[in-house]
Amino acid sequence: MLDPMLASLRALPFLLIASLLGPATHAAQPATRTLVCLGDSLTAGYGLAPEQAYPARLEARAKAAGLPWKVVNAGISGDTTAGGLRRLDWALKGQVDLLFICLGANDGLRGIPPQETEKNLRALIQKAKAKGIPVVLAGMKLPDNFGKAHQQAFEALFPRLAKTENVPLLPFLLEGVAMNPRLNQADGIHPTAEGAAKVTDTVWKVLEPRMRKAAR
Repeated sequence: MLDPMLASLRALPFLLIASLLGPATHAAQPATRTLVCLGDSLTAGYGLAPEQAYPARLEARAKAAGLPWKVVNAGISGDTTAGGLRRLDWALKGQVDLLFICLGANDGLRGIPPQETEKNLRALIQKAKAKGIPVVLAGMKLPDNFGKAHQQAFEALFPRLAKTENVPLLPFLLEGVAMNPRLNQADGIHPTAEGAAKVTDTVWKVLEPRMRKAAR
């Protein structure tokens, strides 16, 4: 039988080789990516628990899909495109891999000229692009009681902007949720938890392919 000390000495080279080779035998864990959702009360999750807002649901869905994404809820109730522009640098601090812009609803509701909204959104997109951050834009719509001319001018700015700035567009954030009493809170504007789940489905369809691609 080998002396225990001699056996240990003979085993040292093999242990050293194993320690050197060990990490290489395992696939490297993908780095966590960060998605920032820049928006207003629809993003902040007005009237909902934090985990019920669509950004938190997106992160949970990404985790369930095995995608290494952290989702930052940069929504502030009542915010306009001008407000979003003022706080963009703060929202994009650190490593940001994708920006989802969901602003403009309050501009439309307050009667801000659509040209002003478009100018601000364009600046948001261009500033993010200058930092090398891909952007996805969400479109919005207005109720019919805001007048046909204002309504049409407002809704047309989103697809036009997406085309001229060459960014993906989610046509309408509240698709299938807006004007549905069952999916909205008493104010008729902000989604319930069930409505927010449906918003998540809508957003996920647009963002998931891009999140999956960036995570490779």
